[in-house]
Amino acid sequence: VQLQASGGGRVQTGGSLRLSCVSSEYILDYYDMGWFRQAPGKERELIACINGSGRHYYYADSVKGRFTMSRDNTEYVVYLQMNDLQSEDTATYYCAIAGTFERCRSASFDLWGQGTLVTVSS
Repeated sequence: VQLQASGGGRVQTGGSLRLSCVSSEYILDYYDMGWFRQAPGKERELIACINGSGRHYYYADSVKGRFTMSRDNTEYVVYLQMNDLQSEDTATYYCAIAGTFERCRSASFDLWGQGTLVTVSS
């Protein structure tokens, strides 16, 4: 399986972006998935997790209430809707597959693809 994130770009503070993550193969409903980000000079930060059925979620406190993760199991896509973006959200965003939901919550990912850069400016 290969993953490719897209949808990043430059946005002003308070703006919105929707990231997409396309899988090279059908996303079976037992794939728990997540988004994480990494800013220059900073450690990787887990953003969100979603379980295979799409019924269970986890969000980092830093994005709770602003970001929403979703998935379409009939297609090859997971999404990250990002609202009210702030400068501290500037980073490269990656989607990833975790073996279990708990592994996702601990940011223990099995596979991730190339990221997409999000830049938030005032």
